[in-house]
Amino acid sequence: MHANRTDARAHLPPRVGFVVSKAVGTAVVRNRTKRRLRAIIAGLLSGIPLGCDVVVRANPPAARATYSDLSQALRRQLERVCGVPA
Repeated sequence: MHANRTDARAHLPPRVGFVVSKAVGTAVVRNRTKRRLRAIIAGLLSGIPLGCDVVVRANPPAARATYSDLSQALRRQLERVCGVPA
């Protein structure tokens, strides 16, 4: 996960992008992984600071991870890169 804040976007809502490569699995697996990640981030979006751009990159183990495991991992990473409390 990467995050960036710029003065030009200081008062704009946060943006989140997802990168799920073919290494994660078939198209069905990649889409399911993206849907899970989007659902988790949607619940955490209000805690991400304004003007913050976040890129979430899914590694192959994300395809086998449970929803709970993905949620915990995303929370930890958001806390690390954005200061969002877990």
